[in-house]
Amino acid sequence: MRVGVDVGGTNTDAVVLDGATVLGSVKRPTTADVTTGIVDAVGALAADSVLVADQVTAVMIGTTHFTNAVVEARQLVPTAVVRLGLPATRAIPPLLEWPERLRAEIGEHVYMCHGGHEFDGRLISPVDHDELRRAAGDAAARGAMAVAITSVFSPVDDVLEVEAAEIMRAEVPDLDISLSQEIGRLGLLERENATVMNACLRPLAIRTVDAFEAALGELGIVCPLLVSQNDGTLMSADQARRYPVATFASGPTNSMRGAAFLSGVPDAVVVDIGGTTADIGVLVHGFPREAASAIEIGGVRTNFRMPDVLSMGLGGGSLVRGEPTRVTVGPDSVGYELSERALVFGGGDLTATDIAVAAGRAEIGDVGAVRRLDRGLVDGAIEVIESRVAESIEGMKTSAEPVPVIVVGGGGVLLSDRVDGASSTLRPAHFEVANAVGAAIAQVGGEVDVVYSLTDRKRENAVDAARMAAADRAVAAGADAETVQIVDVEEIPLAYLPSNAIRIRAKAVGELCV
Repeated sequence: MRVGVDVGGTNTDAVVLDGATVLGSVKRPTTADVTTGIVDAVGALAADSVLVADQVTAVMIGTTHFTNAVVEARQLVPTAVVRLGLPATRAIPPLLEWPERLRAEIGEHVYMCHGGHEFDGRLISPVDHDELRRAAGDAAARGAMAVAITSVFSPVDDVLEVEAAEIMRAEVPDLDISLSQEIGRLGLLERENATVMNACLRPLAIRTVDAFEAALGELGIVCPLLVSQNDGTLMSADQARRYPVATFASGPTNSMRGAAFLSGVPDAVVVDIGGTTADIGVLVHGFPREAASAIEIGGVRTNFRMPDVLSMGLGGGSLVRGEPTRVTVGPDSVGYELSERALVFGGGDLTATDIAVAAGRAEIGDVGAVRRLDRGLVDGAIEVIESRVAESIEGMKTSAEPVPVIVVGGGGVLLSDRVDGASSTLRPAHFEVANAVGAAIAQVGGEVDVVYSLTDRKRENAVDAARMAAADRAVAAGADAETVQIVDVEEIPLAYLPSNAIRIRAKAVGELCV
């Protein structure tokens, strides 16, 4: 028996699965502290006797807690940014394009130090031990609680980052250190940004995951806690404490994985409509298509793995305004106050949920509360909703041909059974909690993105090394070593560089070790 939980901006969804069978599901309003909503949702399943605490083998949680912290610039700790690259990399210093509010929150603790490698492993310069000791002492004296260390081309050779961490930790043992080669991909600035984000979130991640475990303890559930990653796989609670940035897009990925599982369709466009936003993504072999370019989080460019998702301010809680001939839907939303502010729940705000009820697409709350809505206003709002979704689907497709579209999420009732641009429109059983289902059925994953010089190494050996590294990361994240398999290997020859270099990305997944 597995429990899947997904924390959205409006609702916290929870499901209980026995193998491939959904035994029960529940929605509860998301709470400001997140944890209370999780306790309420899982507790409701236990109260309904759907969940038997001593039969639960694992709990999987997807959360937006860390993303929100960055976007809102709150609960971040002062962080020292150490770049190993001198005498190179002086032209563009760290944090240059960060929004002012984020820079102010983590502090201006930047240290440019010697170190780094060329793409083929040649040393730019050795690390200066005294330089790093001074940086560690100065950062601690100025109140920094975390350190983000980034070395030029550390995905090729991480030895200098490891050495720098040992030196700084010996000087100031309490520093919490994040290394870029564990966080991001190639691309110095984006990898550095991702590492800084991870470092400033680590204390919050520790508190949050501890609170999740405490909540499960209160419910009498004693089993492994797993947290959803950006690519639709899982990582252990300990891994989540170390790498909170790996959870940023867990909501959309859970929904897409759940959509594939519930519908049985591995290749399709998924439209996930919640209470606050609608996310449109593409399934490829049952997993979300990854974004090929850098992703901005809170106005900061990063390059860790993220799904290719188009998000817009459209959901069940979106506010509807205007006249029949000129209607707007969103982007602002009543969010988790939907059950208090929507007309069908006795409130005074006209929301997209009220429109769906008035149009006969859903039976929610007091239907009589929206019977007198102007029909032109209702039709106009429906047209706006459907046209925006259709345009987004077209933007995500790679060809003009119609494709299967899977509609999930509680706000899925806003759409009709026929979506423009779709070869078929699927709304599978339990579609409203597909996000929590996706969390519950997810496998444990690991990925590497590295560059090898083929001057002294055969291509086959480089591929094998990347595959092994990906498998090792999956096992470290909690996968059963006997079940781990490589699901994707991508080779990119770097013809513009000497030494016959090759970039290899490998992804491994395995079943949870319980």
